[in-house]
Amino acid sequence: MTLRPIESKLVEDLFVQGGYVLKFTNRTFFEFFQHEIGIDIFNDAYAFRGGSKGKRLIAFTQAAQPKAIAKALVCLWEYLQADRPDQATDDNRKKLSAIIERLGGGPLPGGALAEEPKVVLPQSPPEGILSALEAEFRALEEMDDRPQERGYAFERFLRRWFDTWGLDARAGFRTVGEQIDGSFQHDGTTYLVEAKWHRAQTDAAMLHSFQGKIEERTIWTRGLHISYASYSVPSSAAFTSRRIILMDGQDIYIALHRRLKPDLVIREKARAASERKNPFAKVLELFR
Repeated sequence: MTLRPIESKLVEDLFVQGGYVLKFTNRTFFEFFQHEIGIDIFNDAYAFRGGSKGKRLIAFTQAAQPKAIAKALVCLWEYLQADRPDQATDDNRKKLSAIIERLGGGPLPGGALAEEPKVVLPQSPPEGILSALEAEFRALEEMDDRPQERGYAFERFLRRWFDTWGLDARAGFRTVGEQIDGSFQHDGTTYLVEAKWHRAQTDAAMLHSFQGKIEERTIWTRGLHISYASYSVPSSAAFTSRRIILMDGQDIYIALHRRLKPDLVIREKARAASERKNPFAKVLELFR
């Protein structure tokens, strides 16, 4: 059981443009199928329609097992929501979900549950809340004799700061062999957080460790590393960021004091990382 012609056309319209699939490069397209589906999309078995990524995707939907096709479509839909949200309409979701369900997969999330009224935060939270957040951050300084407790308090503060501005933050969690300090949503992308409140500046080894956690996840996962004491000059020279941006205590203080939205700070830092290869562009430089 593979896709019908009309179903193949929908998949092509959603995910393929001129032989390309979304914004995948050859490397990330290979990694996507290897990590999410467990296949080599560049195997000759998927070259019978042609060698482009778009041709290989359609060939995969005509040759693979139904559940593998369903899983790939679910993952591609998630990627489409982050990459081209204008095409991730409810109508397209329903059409694609019907295909996935016919192939034995579960329905795409959305519909009635997604349409329930949501709590919309005001454009700018009340001044009292913002003042309390700034005071909470300053109070962490007074916990010098309780470093472990201060670390947990720092994570709780970050979650409240992100949630106040509508970033859907979640608390830290543990997976097999690793600890994640938290996560939040930004522009349709999930960011994992690593927060360090140490007196010593963060070195390159810690950054490489965190980047490794990000690279083991789906390619649309990003990371925010926060080091209260900032980063040593050697660490900046020895570290090349791929999917993480950096923030320090001064960045947070300036953002709090000037009432800058954290989502705007993150967006500008991500842009600086992409345009200038500078994942640690300072808030003072970005918002002069």
